[in-house]
Amino acid sequence: MKRSGSADLPLHNGSVPKWLAERMTSLGLAITEAILIDFGKSELLRRLSDPFWFQSLGAVMGMDWHSSGITTSVIGALKRAINPHSKELGIYVCGGRGKYSRQTPTELLLIGERTGLDANYLVRCSKLSAKVDNTAVQDGFQLYLHSFIVSNEGEWAVVQQGMREASATARRYHWHSSLQSFIDEPHTGVCGENQGLILNMTAEEAAPSRNGIMNISYEHPSKPLHEVQQLIMPSHHDVRAKDVDLKRLGSVLWLAHEKQTQNFEELLLLEGLGPRTLQSLALVSEVIYGTPTRFKDPARFSFAHGGKDGHPFPVPTKVYDETIHTLQTAVEKAKLGNSDKQQAIRKLHEIAAAAEKNFIPNNNFNELIEKERNESWMYGGKTVLSEAERGDANPPKQKSKGVQLRLF
Repeated sequence: MKRSGSADLPLHNGSVPKWLAERMTSLGLAITEAILIDFGKSELLRRLSDPFWFQSLGAVMGMDWHSSGITTSVIGALKRAINPHSKELGIYVCGGRGKYSRQTPTELLLIGERTGLDANYLVRCSKLSAKVDNTAVQDGFQLYLHSFIVSNEGEWAVVQQGMREASATARRYHWHSSLQSFIDEPHTGVCGENQGLILNMTAEEAAPSRNGIMNISYEHPSKPLHEVQQLIMPSHHDVRAKDVDLKRLGSVLWLAHEKQTQNFEELLLLEGLGPRTLQSLALVSEVIYGTPTRFKDPARFSFAHGGKDGHPFPVPTKVYDETIHTLQTAVEKAKLGNSDKQQAIRKLHEIAAAAEKNFIPNNNFNELIEKERNESWMYGGKTVLSEAERGDANPPKQKSKGVQLRLF
């Protein structure tokens, strides 16, 4: 498996409003429990070590699809969601941004007392991963966030982020405990936008320097390495057609708006949900059940619950709440041995994926976003600045509903 990777993101300031933070926490817990029930703790940690999946998770939660703030906000939401249930779930989230990152060793020592894990070893792993990305790999990014997620079986993942003020960018680093060494190619590739020659004392070519402690070996950051994971987000804030796999998005819209659920017995348990909620649930379903190749275009997942800054459209709070309720209900029933509803949610992803081969994208992407914005007031649309009202966007064109349904 890929042991780690990195993501380059435009540096954004600002905070998450309370109304969104609370929903992110609820959805984060529901998604986490669904993954644990179906796949287990190892799979959750593997996904957290994948920069593409992590970005998709943040987008489906309603965060701006490409900003650096997605890291702090998602880690914060997961920590609030998971830690009160850590004994039951077997997962612990430590650290965070700034002063919280420095509390990681203390948190790990407490976890060791509760679980019997070798806390000193976990503290060493935490410190080494931070030292490597902040010191051994001198790419111009200074760490300001460090989060260490560990299971009660000792498997762990690290998510940390550094800032480069000169270019107004942030770089996120992902690690997984399957690594063989912290100093000999631990990342399988720490790559990103070309920063020129950088000092990388973890490179294979640096072995003589590490042994001699005298020489310096330079590694070009764009050198292709085995199984590298690299995610570089664009500087533009709006979601554009080139950022999205249109065939995949099209199949989700088809599933939701063409009422195809009536053709599948497994989905009858989801009857009563409106098409807009089915659209969101289909994307949430993919975050839970999709394979790694499904997350190469994280922007697509922002079409579940929009973004707090209004891109691609305001967060539809009514739809968000219905998504959370449906997923929470499915998880609770699965705990009691009734997995029918959870299987129905899984089917949303499977049917949408199967439908992709039949879609030929047209050029009506902008009309789709316009329609979502025009109808935002109907779904309790909110941004960090305001609540959506009728007439906020340009009036919909005639037959705009038909445009959306025929988009793909």
